[in-house]
Amino acid sequence: MEFIIKHEIEGRIRIHLIQTKMSYEQADILQYYLENLEGVEKVKIYERTCDAAISFSCGRGQLFEALKSFEYDPGQVPEAVIAHSGREMNAVYREKLINKFVLRAGMKLLLPYPARALYTVVRSVKYIYRGVRCLAARRLEVPVLDAVAISVSILRGNLSSAGSIMFLLGVGELLEEWTHKKSVGDLARCMSLNVSKVWLVKDGQEILVPGTDIVAGDFVKARMGNVIPFDGIVEEGEAMVNQASLTGEPLPVKKEVDGYVYAGTVLEEGELTIRVKEVSGATRFEKIVTMIEDSEKLKSSLESKAEHLADRLVPYTLLGTGVVWLLTRNVTKALSVLMVDFSCALKLAMPISVLSAIREAGTRHITVKGGKYLEAAAEAETIVFDKTGTLTKARPTVKEVVTFGGGTADEMLRIAACLEEHFPHSMAKAVVKAAKDRNLEHEEMHSKVEYIVAHGISSRLDGRKAIIGSYHFVFEDEGCTVDENYREAFENLPSEYSHLYLAIDSRLEAVICIEDPLREEAAEVIASLKDAGFCKIVMMTGDSERTAAAVASAIGVDEYYSEVLPEDKALFIEKEKAEGRKVIMIGDGINDSPALSAADAGIAISDGAELAREIADITIAADDLYGILTLRELSQALMGRIRKNYRLIVGINTALIGLGIGGVIQPTTSAFLHNASTLGIGLKSMERLLK
Repeated sequence: MEFIIKHEIEGRIRIHLIQTKMSYEQADILQYYLENLEGVEKVKIYERTCDAAISFSCGRGQLFEALKSFEYDPGQVPEAVIAHSGREMNAVYREKLINKFVLRAGMKLLLPYPARALYTVVRSVKYIYRGVRCLAARRLEVPVLDAVAISVSILRGNLSSAGSIMFLLGVGELLEEWTHKKSVGDLARCMSLNVSKVWLVKDGQEILVPGTDIVAGDFVKARMGNVIPFDGIVEEGEAMVNQASLTGEPLPVKKEVDGYVYAGTVLEEGELTIRVKEVSGATRFEKIVTMIEDSEKLKSSLESKAEHLADRLVPYTLLGTGVVWLLTRNVTKALSVLMVDFSCALKLAMPISVLSAIREAGTRHITVKGGKYLEAAAEAETIVFDKTGTLTKARPTVKEVVTFGGGTADEMLRIAACLEEHFPHSMAKAVVKAAKDRNLEHEEMHSKVEYIVAHGISSRLDGRKAIIGSYHFVFEDEGCTVDENYREAFENLPSEYSHLYLAIDSRLEAVICIEDPLREEAAEVIASLKDAGFCKIVMMTGDSERTAAAVASAIGVDEYYSEVLPEDKALFIEKEKAEGRKVIMIGDGINDSPALSAADAGIAISDGAELAREIADITIAADDLYGILTLRELSQALMGRIRKNYRLIVGINTALIGLGIGGVIQPTTSAFLHNASTLGIGLKSMERLLK
């Protein structure tokens, strides 16, 4: 690609591409390419002028080489990126707005008064019809106010005022529609499914392949705890599927052969072989957009109160108009009240504030599924942490494999990895990674794998029962034993590590010692959370009392509970809520799912199990725990913005009504200032909450 430099300062450059024009698709391809270059921090593409502004921290020469080698190749960009970028939508609305102003100016300059009057009367029919429909449905809402104001102006012969009112209403509707669609689109893109790797079933074998390699007609395998990666038809198996993310259904749905499953839903129990129907992700995107627009989950209580207040204020606005006319007998002053309603601003600014906050959270690698969860994050008093993979590092490592039979350490690790690779838990990932680092091939050599939540995994190897999991599962539930020849070694296992027990045919064969160190920032984050207003910080873990006490002491939590089961965590949260406290739960495993669902806001660590991420209301990137502090700060800033918007809307519109009644401003001026302030507050609500 050829280009010239238009402007440059340190760390930022603006270039002009040597081409006659740039399509929206080309702009999206270039944006995607540049944003994924190492060292590029921010990119803005101007398709109308064929320019690109790039902020970068990499070497200047490195950036130029990357630009020179760039070619417009749609195949290198995910289809959903181009299909749902929002670039074309922004251009369309910009053009509509410009055309609206040009048309109005042209009509005033070129059309004679009779033609303008006829055009105004014809246009008024739409607004009057909306008002009549509201009245017919026995609803007193904003369209009634608009219809009355326009009708009164026309009946008084003031067609200029009626035209101005309709023009301002049209501009307001256009901008409201654009701001809402932009916010919803940005949020939906943030929440869209990003498929990394899937199990492809081919020639009777299961092969782990990138999601981008899958085409319609392929067969993929999904097991317990997995997110279903594509829309498709069940070819084999039966399972319970959680569809809450798309339908809002709280209970899982049974899926059998010939049943249809949707991308983004979660397999809670069982396993399925799915024939893929859709791979583009478009159906998932559209479902998310619908969910965002329709779901009550988006509304915080403050937002809902504002909307209900907006609807309740319409009759009072009409009553105020009537009272002013009765007292003053001045139609102009009465219209001044009618032209200013609180509803538009309240119904625009509040949802936009929430959607913008959710979008901003997305830019900070925090995915939030609704405004009420941000409100819960702002107001929560109790926060509950799972230990493994949350307070400890998300990437534990295998330090030692102690054998208790005839097998070698490598052989035992290979078997463990073969079993564990199907289940996305941090401990399981540690085992699989250790096998990979030692170049241990572990092709499928077992029968169906059964996962027992919070305990372990059971399967069969060459007809022998193989289990791997916790001490409680292996020895107490399954009744496994240790060969007496190895009793001393068993009793002297390294106490500084977590232990994963592997048994075959009820005899212990190996113990995998896993180092799961605390996150360096854990103690600092816990202290900061106390400063941020949390009254009770709790740690709950399935680990032993000794391990739990050591961790709790090191990080400074208020309470801790050891050797707990998934239902114990959920019961604790329900107890806290019953005592009137809002509760946040933070976890990363399948066994955390009941607690995540029970909390006012369930937060999953993004490196954890897919089921936990899907059920959770908020997902935070697992690089560190500071994202929790960012979430608290962002959510409290949102609540502050909503309260500030409420005060501004009430204050400005009350002042406009007062000025109109006092005869200081005309109804058209009231309408203009009302719409201008509404749009100003709406656009201000789209700004970042945090620096």
